[in-house]
Amino acid sequence: MPIFNQRELCQLAANEHSKEKKSESSEDGNGKSRLKPALLTSLAVLILGPFLAFMVAYVAVDVPQPGELVTKQVSQIYASDGSTEIARIVPPEGNRVEVSLGDVPETTQHAVLAAEDREFYNNSGFSVTGFGRALIGQLKGDSDAGGGSTITQQYVKNSLVGNEHSLTRKAKELVYSVKMANEWSKEEVLQAYLNTIYFGRNAYGIDAASKAYFGIPVNELNTEQSAVLAAAIQRPSQLDPWTNREEAEARWNYVLDGMVEQGWLDQGARSQMQFPETIDPASNQPYSEADGPNGLIRNQVVAELGTLGISEQEVQTLGLRITTTIDTTAQEATVNAVENNLVGEQDNTRVASVSIEPSSGAVRAYYGGADAIGYDYANAPLQAGSTFKIVGLAAALQQGIPTNAYYSSAPVTLPGGHTITNVGGESCGTCSLKEALKNSYNTSFIRMQQDLENTTQDTADMAHALGVPDSLPGVEKTLTENGEQPYDGIILGQYLVRPLDMAHVLATLSNYGVYHDAYFVEKVETASGETLYEHDGGEGQRAVSEAVATQVLDAMAPIAGFSNGHALSGRPSAAKTGTTQLGDTGNNKDAWMIGSTPQLATAVWAGTDDNEPLLNAWGGPMYGANLPADIWQSAMNGALVNDDVEYFKDPEPIGWAAGGYTTGPAYQGGGTVTQQQQSTSEATTNAPATTTTQSPQPALPNIPIPGINQPPAQPAQEQPAQEQPEPAPPAGDGGAPLLPLIGG
Repeated sequence: MPIFNQRELCQLAANEHSKEKKSESSEDGNGKSRLKPALLTSLAVLILGPFLAFMVAYVAVDVPQPGELVTKQVSQIYASDGSTEIARIVPPEGNRVEVSLGDVPETTQHAVLAAEDREFYNNSGFSVTGFGRALIGQLKGDSDAGGGSTITQQYVKNSLVGNEHSLTRKAKELVYSVKMANEWSKEEVLQAYLNTIYFGRNAYGIDAASKAYFGIPVNELNTEQSAVLAAAIQRPSQLDPWTNREEAEARWNYVLDGMVEQGWLDQGARSQMQFPETIDPASNQPYSEADGPNGLIRNQVVAELGTLGISEQEVQTLGLRITTTIDTTAQEATVNAVENNLVGEQDNTRVASVSIEPSSGAVRAYYGGADAIGYDYANAPLQAGSTFKIVGLAAALQQGIPTNAYYSSAPVTLPGGHTITNVGGESCGTCSLKEALKNSYNTSFIRMQQDLENTTQDTADMAHALGVPDSLPGVEKTLTENGEQPYDGIILGQYLVRPLDMAHVLATLSNYGVYHDAYFVEKVETASGETLYEHDGGEGQRAVSEAVATQVLDAMAPIAGFSNGHALSGRPSAAKTGTTQLGDTGNNKDAWMIGSTPQLATAVWAGTDDNEPLLNAWGGPMYGANLPADIWQSAMNGALVNDDVEYFKDPEPIGWAAGGYTTGPAYQGGGTVTQQQQSTSEATTNAPATTTTQSPQPALPNIPIPGINQPPAQPAQEQPAQEQPEPAPPAGDGGAPLLPLIGG
């Protein structure tokens, strides 16, 4: 096959030149035509100059081999089953999934050739007349001059040289096209073209176009449908049948007639063909990046890919197949739990829910909101309220303070003279930490934290060990007071953490103290099947002893049933509620329920935007034992419906010494413990929790503590409550000045 048709180019140039230079020709006395020497020189330069330049460029340029040119393709995100598509990562060019030429029906190939390059199998990769038309147009100042590009030229323009209107770009296109035609087979060129050309409807490539126009894969296209797609290539936006049926059908007829002309279609069959109907572009949902809550999962996956060393270039060009940790049963149960339980609630109520598998750190369900491109509440820094008491309890257990250490629940005065009480003066007198956790007595836990070797810093360190990261978006250093030791309010949930973090903390405890990174990405493969990444979590790392973890879980065992009857169906759990108050308004702003089984740890948050009151369906304050517990119970029951019932290990004794145990330095309200079997001191975790109901309690008055300039406490107003309110800790690095906290 010749690389360049010199005779055609010379003839074209000579014809154009002769038209414009007729006036410069002359005849001698004998009637013979002659050309001036200068004109002959110009003609030689005009012909030989470009030819020599072309030859030099041809030798110098390297054309990538088939497979070396990367095209931006859609990366697909799947659930853990590897088949349920969750979302797509769509590059700026739009949807594209590469297919082999063997997957494209021959009639589809012929339709495209009839529309764009009927001489494809016979030309040298470029059109002399098309190039000449562009050349003359550029010389005359017509930047729109062009047309007649071969399929090879179109592919080169799209993949190598770009769309600039210039002679330089056109010359590059010519050189690359000729060399590609000599180094690539026609089949390789056609396959590359079909996988990259734009068809409209945000679809790049023939397979994406087939789905965008007809909702079927490319191998199911018939001749009529193929001609519709081929017709759209010339002007995709203007030739979409949905918006311009008349012009689209005219171009469709042109394509079919061309197929007949080339012998690719029988005239009799052609005469029987009817213009096919296309699908509504608005219904082309399979090509949206993600729907609803899945969009926020997509964002988490994209962010995690970056930490795994998979570049944005790879994500957008390799057509990645990304298998996530998301379990379809757990995710569906979570979404259903949220949607069903939100019915009848206030319109401004927002919800987040995260479920993590304790044994691996795999995120099995993730709900950050209903809007695919909206705010992700599961990833939002929020105040955790009394759910954080389990962190302080773990810190105490690590230092030998057992859950049956007895602490006073009387009001406690902090340095600076500020007094903390429990809601409405509620008190157990002196009771065990286990009882104090169930009733969420703030004063008992403040006293317990004071007994830790490094007081509040030990609570912060324990939180970091269990799964709270050192920093969050907008929070440079978590769980600190301007970089210094946190205030007493840390154990009451003063500082900012995410629902994702609280699920992670509980997952570590539910794995008996062994920490695994929380993660979304299980496996990443290229379109060609190469594995770029596969998660190997290993055995994890010990964060706390098994004894500490089992004691915390044992203390949490009765709470789900105690919180308005939210025990799980036929299986034990470990749970804790929490609520935070909206300043001194008497309303709440955050409500939590966290709880786990050995197989799954879930954190549920409910709140509002813009510091609006969090109200229940009847207009009263919402607590963790309300909507969050409803969602938690429903999501957990649904997620585990096919799983065997598993029980947590029996708690191991902690903190025993002859003659009993006394906590820390002497101070009013310090704890003591009796010598009885720790593992049987109260309800154990080897049987389902007993369902009980907590009676309503009045809300906590707004009590000032260090760091907040507040007036003296006012008497509490009587109002329904299912949880123990907490005092307002001081402000911290976690955000705006701290709002009062409520226990639960």
